[in-house]
Amino acid sequence: MVIKCVVSRDTEIESVHQVYGVVVDSNGKILFLSGDPHYKTCIRSSLKPFQASVCVETGAADAFGFNDKELAVLCASHNGEKIHTSTISGILGKIDMDPSYYKCGVHSPYDKNTQISLLRGGKDFNPLHNNCSGKHAGMLATAKHLGCDLNEYIQLQNPVQQKIVSALEQYTGQSGFIFGTDGCSAPTPFMSLHSIAILFQKLASGDYPVLSRLYDAMVTHPYLVAGQKRFDTDFMEAMSGRAVTKVGGEAVRGLGIRKKDGSVIGIALKVLDGNQRANPVATMLLLGQLKLLTENESQMLEKYEKTKLLNHRKIHVGNITAEFED
Repeated sequence: MVIKCVVSRDTEIESVHQVYGVVVDSNGKILFLSGDPHYKTCIRSSLKPFQASVCVETGAADAFGFNDKELAVLCASHNGEKIHTSTISGILGKIDMDPSYYKCGVHSPYDKNTQISLLRGGKDFNPLHNNCSGKHAGMLATAKHLGCDLNEYIQLQNPVQQKIVSALEQYTGQSGFIFGTDGCSAPTPFMSLHSIAILFQKLASGDYPVLSRLYDAMVTHPYLVAGQKRFDTDFMEAMSGRAVTKVGGEAVRGLGIRKKDGSVIGIALKVLDGNQRANPVATMLLLGQLKLLTENESQMLEKYEKTKLLNHRKIHVGNITAEFED
């Protein structure tokens, strides 16, 4: 059984996206499966809470006096709104650095209003608008705290990146990861969906003090993790502290959920063709199938159960929906 996301135009099917997903318990046992749990994918930005963990674990976060808002934005794929860039500017001030140290590159803010405002004001986009700028602030802080070469902080053999590798080995019990280069130029590993689900179960479990600190920061300040009109933010707000999620490039997603019975589960999903438009509806289908949402939570997230497709005149011409297929 796999999740199928159907893109319709009027009454006809126009496209189909296939989604794999896996749900695990605290022992890594598979509780539910859509597709192949051993399917390997690049974890991309879903890795960010675990990359940020080394900033906490090494003592860098405390040495520089990072607060929970700043810890949340270390884990973010943010919109580049003012609240995001000002929070990151605060981090750079604490570590006495500026955006010239960044190796993430520049892209336009995800938030359209911010884009328009900057363009109208004749202002250029800068590295702080990069959705990964919080992550890079954390890496720079860690590099400075450890006395590493600040120009090489994204190189896989740099102590910062090696500590991230060690953290992944600790949390997954695996080694020998194959790494690629992320959109922001940092190393990013390929992992099975089963392993990603295990990571997110541990993030939400409360059993790992470093991860618990980041979990608390993310669920307390979900807007800093993404921003307006973003599933990650809306989901964590709706769940009121009992669940975390983090999307990644090419439509990968991890979730950690604290259930009402006290157990904690981890979930990983991947849209096989990498199209993000199928990600929220597939996630909602899986959550609904497993009855993981309360009635109130479901109502707050109802808009993500079906995506309405509008044309350039804002006419409703189709939908994206999700269903299970044998």
